[in-house]
Amino acid sequence: MECLWFGDLDGTFFDFDTVSKNRKIAYPMLPDDVSIKLTDSKKVKILPKQNGEKRILSVDLALMASTKNKNDASAIFINQLLPTKAGRYTNNLVYTESSEGAHTADQALRVRKLYEMYMCDYIVIDVKGVGFGVADSLVRDINDPDTGEVYPALSCCNNAEWAARAPHGAEKALWVINATDKFNSECAILLRDGFRAGRVRLLMSEYDGETSLAGIRGYGSLDASDKLQLQMPYINTTLLINELINLQHDETSGFVKITRKKGVRKDRYSSLSYSYWVACQLESKLKKRNSSSSESDQVFMFRGPKVKQGRRVK
Repeated sequence: MECLWFGDLDGTFFDFDTVSKNRKIAYPMLPDDVSIKLTDSKKVKILPKQNGEKRILSVDLALMASTKNKNDASAIFINQLLPTKAGRYTNNLVYTESSEGAHTADQALRVRKLYEMYMCDYIVIDVKGVGFGVADSLVRDINDPDTGEVYPALSCCNNAEWAARAPHGAEKALWVINATDKFNSECAILLRDGFRAGRVRLLMSEYDGETSLAGIRGYGSLDASDKLQLQMPYINTTLLINELINLQHDETSGFVKITRKKGVRKDRYSSLSYSYWVACQLESKLKKRNSSSSESDQVFMFRGPKVKQGRRVK
């Protein structure tokens, strides 16, 4: 941080206290090839889905690593949506990773593998920029050259043109984003409100995370590089918060425009904001479904009418 205070800046849209108070998740759900390094991996392995649970993989993509511009990186989040009694979703960001300089085919394969590994329901991807190539790969079968496994093509659930590019009958999992100023403004406001309401939960700090990991059997015997792999989701969460509180914003024509200073990244924010926007759309559908179910379950009881007996006519 170059001896700068870690906190809010003038013009920031996300304040540090509001975001950091949501760091409540003790353990990440780690990919299988990482969690297997531990003797006892039950606390950090990918768990089976609970009743009503949804999982979203969101990705903001970049292709070229740049020493001149530090804004080029790809950021992936796994968002675990758990339904509440109030008919809403709690968003648990149980895993995140970031990469630089990967080729389109490699990124498409990584996204497809994580989608399968985490038993996700949707992949959220921005197709206006470099995400187009990765999305185009996902609507076709993808072969893993290392294992020989073939991952079936996925279709799109929110865009007819993209759905038409996929084979007939392919699983509808892609949620493509064609961001506009209005859409980006809505994403920013929703995410800020989500943090304020405590509906977006993050991994705890890397310091607390290391303490949690140290209590797992097998962690102490790992070498430094393996330990770092287990710690990276916590570290990437801290980098997300640092990114959020350094983003600036302008309000023009009724829209919020999120901007970044030179050298400040925005990839983690974009990936997370798109994920939360989709979560809100799924939440709206959940509310409607619960409301319809409640109405259909109502039983109306009526008292039988009393019939007054008339006099007999002789």
